[in-house]
Amino acid sequence: MFKKVLIANRGEIALRVIRACRELGIETVAVYSEADRESLHVRFADDDVCIGPASARDSYLRIPRLIAAAEITGADAIHPGYGFLAENAEFAETCAASGITFIGPTPHQIRTMGDKSAARAAMIANEVPVVPGSPGPVDDVDEALAIAERMGFPVIIKASAGGGGKGMRVARDADDFARSFQLARSEALSAFGNGSVYVEKYLERPRHVEFQVLGDTHGNVIHLGERDCSVQRRHQKLVEEAPCPVMTPELRARMGAAAVKGAKAIDYVGAGTIEMLLDQDGSFYFMEMNTRIQVEHPVTEMLTGVDLVKEQIRVAAGLPLGVTATPELRGHVIECRVNAEDPKRNFQPSPGRIDVFHMPGGNGVRVDTHAYAGYSVPPFYDSMIAKLIVHGRDRDEAIAKMRLALETFIIQGVTTTIPFLGTLMQHPKFVEGDVHTKFLEKEGADLFT
Repeated sequence: MFKKVLIANRGEIALRVIRACRELGIETVAVYSEADRESLHVRFADDDVCIGPASARDSYLRIPRLIAAAEITGADAIHPGYGFLAENAEFAETCAASGITFIGPTPHQIRTMGDKSAARAAMIANEVPVVPGSPGPVDDVDEALAIAERMGFPVIIKASAGGGGKGMRVARDADDFARSFQLARSEALSAFGNGSVYVEKYLERPRHVEFQVLGDTHGNVIHLGERDCSVQRRHQKLVEEAPCPVMTPELRARMGAAAVKGAKAIDYVGAGTIEMLLDQDGSFYFMEMNTRIQVEHPVTEMLTGVDLVKEQIRVAAGLPLGVTATPELRGHVIECRVNAEDPKRNFQPSPGRIDVFHMPGGNGVRVDTHAYAGYSVPPFYDSMIAKLIVHGRDRDEAIAKMRLALETFIIQGVTTTIPFLGTLMQHPKFVEGDVHTKFLEKEGADLFT
């Protein structure tokens, strides 16, 4: 087992990794930018190193500084968390070249699944269902239009590299296609330095259902059930829950088998997520794979009792998985992301000092956060300041617990999404489980009033 792990991240995920390491008897190193000097992950780690100015590109994204911090503190492994360099193959390669274990998949696995076209090709080769689309990147707009016309409109044009909703445009007819194609390419080039795009059939009301997978170096690959992440805004998830409200045992068996097959196709090692679209007719399609721990991993942890971060660390150390089959899924879990944003102003970020911070509690309530009274939310990073997760015997109880938890979650000094989430928990269609990836677009007016 490792002696000391450096966490190449910040915020609540850095604290989450510190807790897992402590339970395994591993020392930790926190890295921080000048803006995060007073962050809790710095206080709770055994060692800490400042790696640069506030800007992420001058601190958390600087590979040489992270490697230097690991070397001067004697860290023998690096956990990347999520975001920043978590899915950066160059970072994983540099760790290996420096004699430091990267707690995550191999560079080849990261590259294969990070390139959406290569990922599609790998899934097709292993008979995992994919959304109908171009076999790979398409550079010529006329060729892309011909593919779109064969599939039938609407279609979606997507960046081959990256994610987070960038480089994605929907074309509803041939007249709109050329403009959407050029916009997607320009945005992809600007966001990822790679302007290649591909074309897929656009599903009007799908659910976003992802399967948590785990693999080790001993040939074991399993899934730990699904999470429904359909409530999202501009491809950014706001609420996640498990089990999926419309899931059946038979459908879970088929989707889970496809997820495991997809992970085995690249001999996957570590924690990862197979993202799928579930259509209204029960058909499902591979969308992409996230080769890292997910923001919403607590949902699966509370549903199964498996500590995913500790499993990541164990696997990276060469140990076999601590769980070898899909565990029993117990009850129902919902997670809400609490962001320092103003929903009434188009979710404009709301950085600043938190004057009052009172967290909810009670049976089945978990809060993952790095915030506290007196903490200043910096304007330089993602605006999420807490994850609120509840576990109930069934979905109705979980919703009731989430409503109460949101009512008693008091944050003053910055504007947050807590009131918006409280309204969402009472929306009739959400209560019925009638959600899809366009839910907020269709029902947004009701939520804001």
